[in-house]
Amino acid sequence: MLLRRVIGDALRARRQGQHRTLREVSTAANVSLGYLSEIERGQKEASSELLASICDALGARLSEVLRDVSDTVALAEQVEGVLPSTPAQTPRVEEPVWAADGQVAVTVRRENPLRTTLRARNLRPGNGSGTARGRELTGV
Repeated sequence: MLLRRVIGDALRARRQGQHRTLREVSTAANVSLGYLSEIERGQKEASSELLASICDALGARLSEVLRDVSDTVALAEQVEGVLPSTPAQTPRVEEPVWAADGQVAVTVRRENPLRTTLRARNLRPGNGSGTARGRELTGV
């Protein structure tokens, strides 16, 4: 899993939750629209200074965004085979692996040893009870 991708997903989710455009946030954060887009897509790693500026433009504390990222990574680590401890143990995951802790649902798809797609979404009351492909993690 690429940490920059999880950070980008967290930033994008906050921006979209505020119904703001890339242009609005990039202007407020004093970063180019294209670079912010690359950060949100996990293609570029933001420096700590730039990440703080983006968080400020979103009206979020850096610690809040990093906590969201940490929670997502922690949940993914608990799904068997998603984050192996050594490269030699890297499994090939064809089907998405699904996990939920009642508040957040995470879908992980390992496309190759260097690329893992992690999607996280907040669960609304009543949405976490449906069936899902893969494994379900409860009681986390």
